[in-house]
Amino acid sequence: MKAIFTHELKSYFHSMTAYVFAAFLLCFVGLGAMIYNLEAAVSNFEYVLSFGCLVFVVIVPVLTMRVLAEEKRQRTDQLLYSLPVSTTEVILGKYAALIVLYLIPLAVISIYPLIFAQFGEVYLPTSYGSIFAFFLLGAALLAVGMFISSLTENQGLAAGIGIAVILFNYYSVSLSEYVSSPALGSLIALLVLICAVALIIKVLTGSGSLAYWVGMGLAAALLVVYLVTGESFEGLLPDIMSALSLFERFYVFVNGIFDLKAVVFYLSVIVFFLFLSVQSLEKRRYN
Repeated sequence: MKAIFTHELKSYFHSMTAYVFAAFLLCFVGLGAMIYNLEAAVSNFEYVLSFGCLVFVVIVPVLTMRVLAEEKRQRTDQLLYSLPVSTTEVILGKYAALIVLYLIPLAVISIYPLIFAQFGEVYLPTSYGSIFAFFLLGAALLAVGMFISSLTENQGLAAGIGIAVILFNYYSVSLSEYVSSPALGSLIALLVLICAVALIIKVLTGSGSLAYWVGMGLAAALLVVYLVTGESFEGLLPDIMSALSLFERFYVFVNGIFDLKAVVFYLSVIVFFLFLSVQSLEKRRYN
């Protein structure tokens, strides 16, 4: 794992990836600091991070698109399989390199509240609580992007899907206000979600029959619940869209509340998508 981590981290700094990523993140946060803290004379640095989180829509897919997709395209993933390391160690090594790369500009950003505190009243607990949540948000999105990269060998496709997924998650709460909330609409949406889960199972395992029976089992269970307690499906889809929003949970920290449930949610997302990435790589390894 250490060798994978070292190799990945060096590759980022031997190319322009690390420098472009850091420059883009710092420029975007710097722009927010200029708009809010300097021109508007607002002392709340957390508002800058709230503005800056939009940058993840671009930098995360661009950063993660090559992590596994490039390995597949160049067939260098075959070398990974020959190393005396497990697939889990490969994924963790690559992910750790991404986290270190992300922490470098974040360490610079962490100095901003201290600088602004010299010229006005800055509530540091809220500022650094928001920075911590900003880190967790980015770490969760990096795990999602890594999984998307594991599904294809086309970097452009991985980046495109990543941008679409993160952008949808960013606006999911706003979109939920326009989503129909009848029970039947929620049922249809959940059935579509089950189809997506079955498709992921097929991609990860290569077993069409397993995906079919899992999908049919979940769909049958959902229909039974709908027939028994149909009224519970009223307004369910907008609630699900809001609950799955990574960005909405970040805004809780911006409002000065340290939400332990949000921390657990972010960590769960990280573990879940890293697990899916391991399974995706394992499937290719056995094929």
